[in-house]
Amino acid sequence: MSRRSGRTSRMQARAAKNALAAPYTTRNIGLVSLIDDEAIAIIERNADRILDEIGMDFRGDPDTLELFEKHGARVDGERVRFDPGWCRDKIKTAPRVFTQHARNPARSVQIGGNAQVYAPSFGPPFVHDMEQGRRYATLEDFKNITKLHHQLGAVNHSGGVVVEPVDVAVPLRHLHMAHTHLTMNDKPFMGAVTAPDRARDTIEMAKLAMGADFVDENCVLYSVVNTNAPLVMDETMLWALKEYASAGQCTVVSPFVLGGAMSPVTVAATLAQVLAEVMASVALIQLIRPGAPAAFGTFFSPISLKTGAPTFGTPEGTQFQMCAKTLADRLGLPFHSVGGLTASKVPDAQAGYESQAQLMGAALAGVNFIIHATGCLEGLLTTGYEKIVMDADRCSAMSQFVQGVDFSEAAQAMDAFFEVEPGGHFLGAQHTQDNFESAFWMGEMSDNGTYEQWAAEGASWQQDRATARVKQLLTEYTPPAMDIATRDALDDYVARRTREIEGNA
Repeated sequence: MSRRSGRTSRMQARAAKNALAAPYTTRNIGLVSLIDDEAIAIIERNADRILDEIGMDFRGDPDTLELFEKHGARVDGERVRFDPGWCRDKIKTAPRVFTQHARNPARSVQIGGNAQVYAPSFGPPFVHDMEQGRRYATLEDFKNITKLHHQLGAVNHSGGVVVEPVDVAVPLRHLHMAHTHLTMNDKPFMGAVTAPDRARDTIEMAKLAMGADFVDENCVLYSVVNTNAPLVMDETMLWALKEYASAGQCTVVSPFVLGGAMSPVTVAATLAQVLAEVMASVALIQLIRPGAPAAFGTFFSPISLKTGAPTFGTPEGTQFQMCAKTLADRLGLPFHSVGGLTASKVPDAQAGYESQAQLMGAALAGVNFIIHATGCLEGLLTTGYEKIVMDADRCSAMSQFVQGVDFSEAAQAMDAFFEVEPGGHFLGAQHTQDNFESAFWMGEMSDNGTYEQWAAEGASWQQDRATARVKQLLTEYTPPAMDIATRDALDDYVARRTREIEGNA
């Protein structure tokens, strides 16, 4: 066997094992928090003051304003103000931990508690690969990226808008995206939030795939609603929130904040603002349907005060996460935040260190749902094919890290000490032979051989190996099983709704 074929066989064996990975990571190490009791009291007091004296706008829906007023909030036009403690009291009915069910029950994930879920990037209009460069994404790209994530065991979720398929008309995109997630991947996925009818379509398609009664009684969709910082919930996001909350599906309230533009320039001030926006919005979810699952979400990135451009992998971004997680825990809400963000345009060293810094910070902070864990380039304007498989490797490493150190009797390996004489080696010891395949974490994309081995195997850079890995995964992809009647029902739904939407255009 040649060195190259030997390496390929080892990679394939590890990939097969990875594909059978646990549906989510169970965290067994402590959290890293940068906020003490005194600082917590300051931030919570400031958030209460913001909501009491300034308030938050909920725009475009009189019914929401009426619901707030009915339950004791103070409404003035579209501005809603809240007495200190009012929002926190309403949030108590939200579950601390819940399950998002996948079409394949073996892929269902826990949201909250000691669970950590890694999910793809969301929303880029462009894709990039090393052979064709940067270009507008198509539905074919959306399908390919969904196929990749189906096979990457370190990625626990199919995601949502993994790229914008710009070759499909905007009013129809959500149909094709939901159809792709449901038929080409059997992991959990995210719902459409760009219009109430698109949210309803996503719910109806989930019912076709998983059963109407099951969807009525369980969380099968996880959808992110962004506030329009500072202190606004606009009409589009508000209506999506209402649809998912009414259906008992998870709504993540995630203020999208570029520090210095959409919040003050300090972490402390931004924490108070974000806490205020989340509390008011999750309180609304609980007024609509008490007990509906919800999560405390954040997207915080400082801007460069020299250029106005977002920055990623900064100390402030990680500091923010490590404080906000504590605030989410005090509310009793799962915490959703960002992973492998980078401003780099290609999968280079900048992309690696920025993404790793953000991902490591999220892992250490104890983020329950890490979005943008794979594929981010160009500050979320682009999803990179090679970047997906590179990032999946880092997700695998972080997952191993947060599971903690094994101190079991087997891990203590006392028999090996008695087997190997002083001055000997453990390579042939029975303990090594029994555990060599799983003893240490082994990545798919890193080359740990000698220079001579690397040269003999073609002297490939990591992006070259990543290109080959992407091609291999797409070639070997096999769609998950689906009942023919279910697939026909989904196909028919997309066709019918397409006719209706185009007829009303």
